[in-house]
Amino acid sequence: MKQKFIIFGTAVVAVASLCFFQPAIAAEKEAKTSTEKKEGSKSGVSSADKKFAENAAKGGMMEVAWGKAASSRAQSDDVKQFGSRMVTDHSKANSELKSIASKKGITLPSEEPSANFKTDRGYMDMMVKDHEKDLAEFQQEAKSGSDPDLKKFADKTSKIVASHLSEARRIDKNLKHETSNLAR
Repeated sequence: MKQKFIIFGTAVVAVASLCFFQPAIAAEKEAKTSTEKKEGSKSGVSSADKKFAENAAKGGMMEVAWGKAASSRAQSDDVKQFGSRMVTDHSKANSELKSIASKKGITLPSEEPSANFKTDRGYMDMMVKDHEKDLAEFQQEAKSGSDPDLKKFADKTSKIVASHLSEARRIDKNLKHETSNLAR
């Protein structure tokens, strides 16, 4: 009888402990999840936002690498200046994106691409196409992204990308005009 009482008593204590500690454990887990989201951990970033950040990092590194090559190898002063602007503006944007990604637990690619163009026109044609694509991606993220920090970054950077696109189109048009004048 005494043994049944001890077993019953132990069971009652165990059940009471579960009832008492279960809400505390759940509250602690909820607080941790809430804190992680506020701090921008991995759990708060959608796969679409993560993909945007990764693509933006790749594109930004490409712009810097190709801009360095253009600023030193281009024939046209406009193309050299544009290349220098790409290095300055995209280096700044890349730094800002790295900071955001670090806070969000997003690992960005780090391999810098090599520049592969032969002529000023080839570079500027590529810059027009690339900035058209980038502008659409940045505007989409600014409009539909779920992470507020990445949306803000995309909105701010899309204005810079739009400016780059306008300048790239102007230079590309001038280069094509010069080439057609030489052909006459």
